[in-house]
Amino acid sequence: MILSGLAIKKEIQAGSIVIDPFNDSQLNPNSYNLRLHDKLLVYRNLPLDIKKANDYEFITIPPDGLILYPGQLYLGRSLEYTRTDRFVPMLEGRSSMGRLGLCVHITAGFGDVGFAGFWTLEIHVIMPVRIYPEIEICQIYYHTIEGDFLPYKNGKYQNNTEVQPSMSWKDFAAEK
Repeated sequence: MILSGLAIKKEIQAGSIVIDPFNDSQLNPNSYNLRLHDKLLVYRNLPLDIKKANDYEFITIPPDGLILYPGQLYLGRSLEYTRTDRFVPMLEGRSSMGRLGLCVHITAGFGDVGFAGFWTLEIHVIMPVRIYPEIEICQIYYHTIEGDFLPYKNGKYQNNTEVQPSMSWKDFAAEK
């Protein structure tokens, strides 16, 4: 089952969900809107290599906006920090953004019970789109989980504080 917006708020008050900062105006009937931080990460050299740490740089989104272009992957992050030890967090785009051709994830919309940190957004656009810092770019919602589970605690993306590039190369570190 998916938690309703009021259930999300109740779980925040109980401490089993953390969204920081929290603002009532971002609460929806069954989700919560997350905002975009003002930094984006872009890779510098192509082709990318999954067995290596790829070179990247940061771009700051100025207050008057930044135009994103098709054919480029932009990694962003949520302005809000989230954590839950009881629910499965899921991330989806907002219809307002999708109607502009802006996508917020390619494959990583699924979170793990126990994830704590900022959400990395895999942003790409269908046509040029101007974005701004702190826009409500996506929404988080929560599924209940059934059965015993081991919470996510020590993954390579746990407790992040910044936009994170792929760390797939860590999966191959034992090969060296």
